[in-house]
Amino acid sequence: MTGAQEERAALVRTLEKVGPDAPTLCEGWTTRDLLAHLVVRERRPDTVPGILIPALAGYTEKVRAKAAERDFGDLLADLASGPPLYSPFRLVDRFANLAEMFVHHEDVLRGGVDPDSDWTPRPLSASLEKELRGPAASMARMTLKRIPARITLRTPDGRDLVSVGSGDEVVVTGPVGELVLFVFGRRPVAVTFSGADAAVAAVRESSHGL
Repeated sequence: MTGAQEERAALVRTLEKVGPDAPTLCEGWTTRDLLAHLVVRERRPDTVPGILIPALAGYTEKVRAKAAERDFGDLLADLASGPPLYSPFRLVDRFANLAEMFVHHEDVLRGGVDPDSDWTPRPLSASLEKELRGPAASMARMTLKRIPARITLRTPDGRDLVSVGSGDEVVVTGPVGELVLFVFGRRPVAVTFSGADAAVAAVRESSHGL
């Protein structure tokens, strides 16, 4: 089982457990809204450009909102079955859906978490952490490049995954899964920052992600 398949199955189990009305880290979205997004993304190729292009986002949101009216169980079945034969995601599932499933799974798991509370992230398998290194590095190049600092992502064992940007150096340290969530702009996230105070503040306060 690939990491993408592992996270898809885990996400389906979590959604079944929490139901359609639980909070998520996606502002304004319940678990029903998030599930509809995932299903539409894989089953309506015409909506994919609107995920990345603001001018087309209205159409994508209209289709997603309509899908959210469907039975929650039917939406779950669609997500569990994976991309259909006609979906462009079917051939690239292990690459295109790994971060998508992982990040949105955490959106559900952390939707009701108080960032100031005593919480800990779930443990990840060694194989999943290994697969997530690639998305952590590639997404960092997209989402962190405009922050006025040279940002290095580092795992607790001292492995540097990527360095992005220019300016004073800031090292962001955490498990691979937490680094993925950091580059996607999610909060709360279990990482630490080291570097010059002003540069660390710029990284902490930045609004980045997709």
